[in-house]
Amino acid sequence: MTVPQKTKPSDLARTALHDWHVAHGGRMVDFGGWSMPMQYSTILQEHQTTRTAVGLFDVSHMGRLHFHGPDVGRFLDSLLTRRVVDMHAGQIRYSLICNQQGGILDDVLVYRLETPGSQATPHSSSTPRSPDPSFQMVVNASNRTKILDWLTRQKADYDVQFHDVTHATTMIAVQGPLAISLVDPLLDCDLPALRYYRGKRTRFAQWSCYVSRTGYTGEDGCELIVAATDGPPVWESILRHGAERATGKGGIAAPIGLAARDTLRLEAAMPLYGHELTEQTNPIQAGLGFALNLQNRQFVGHEALMNFQAENHQPLRIGLQLDGKRVPREGYTILHAGQPVGEVTSGTYSPTFERPIAMGYVKQSAGAPGTTLQIDIRGKLHRAVVVPLPFYQRGLLSARKSLGNRHP
Repeated sequence: MTVPQKTKPSDLARTALHDWHVAHGGRMVDFGGWSMPMQYSTILQEHQTTRTAVGLFDVSHMGRLHFHGPDVGRFLDSLLTRRVVDMHAGQIRYSLICNQQGGILDDVLVYRLETPGSQATPHSSSTPRSPDPSFQMVVNASNRTKILDWLTRQKADYDVQFHDVTHATTMIAVQGPLAISLVDPLLDCDLPALRYYRGKRTRFAQWSCYVSRTGYTGEDGCELIVAATDGPPVWESILRHGAERATGKGGIAAPIGLAARDTLRLEAAMPLYGHELTEQTNPIQAGLGFALNLQNRQFVGHEALMNFQAENHQPLRIGLQLDGKRVPREGYTILHAGQPVGEVTSGTYSPTFERPIAMGYVKQSAGAPGTTLQIDIRGKLHRAVVVPLPFYQRGLLSARKSLGNRHP
């Protein structure tokens, strides 16, 4: 995950839940210019809580942008690798924003709001209503300013407006096998009936809310966007409801910090911007071909991506498993038959598989599943085996554990 920066605490942005985190023992760090909780208890405990029950994440540091205007569909379609003009109300799509060279500026979620002219968030009073379609985009915290500048430079030929509503809202991720059943009674909608990558406006008790069936952990769950002032009572209501449902000591829901969020997303092989995704990598080598609609359309970076699609020599993203306890970290060299072939982009000790895992980029000749490689960990070579991604997929855990026992 992104290394915390050395910034004065007073200079950091704070989410509406900041005081709650501090009061409940959250170890606060600088993450993308925000003061965010790294952990509350142990990484292992928080990880396992999310895999077995419900983890509650403050993801309000993620940028939230609202778009509207007559040309909003065409504007977004000219910038995103996924087509958006054909999106139906309530649909959500994972997409990428690329530069002219096909490098990744950010990976984003794009929401087509279900009511024309509706606001992207419950309390965006500065956003005027209109009969035109409205969209919302969630961007990475560290890229928010960059993407806002990029959008501003691209909008000259389009009748479109966009507003940054990040600080005006709170975004909460509720993740885990019990997440949907926990949150459903609290919402004025049928949450289990909401399909994956769909969202809708509803109410959470007396608070206006936008709920989406999305997440970044590999588990089922949802994400809630409410007004910033409503964030703390919504957060506490979920935890209180989790405590009421508990059959033993403690509740079925617990707050989770950034450290466990990183181990969870890595097990699910979800790329992280600044690690697997950068302006020097392109979506094809990152294994994100599903997020590209290249036919019968044009967007920034389209020509470069068409060329990359025909390229069969560029490094590819792979998954690696190791024995022992030594964890490969970002930047560590990957070798094949003693020769450097790539480097690690993310690594951790997997609480689920009880062994080190990593993702990285290697030459295509060294990327086939089952290939034995080595990773230079502080001057000593450690054996690693290429395995299919993702490492973890809910419903297939027993099968993947069997695979893990075979390799390496």
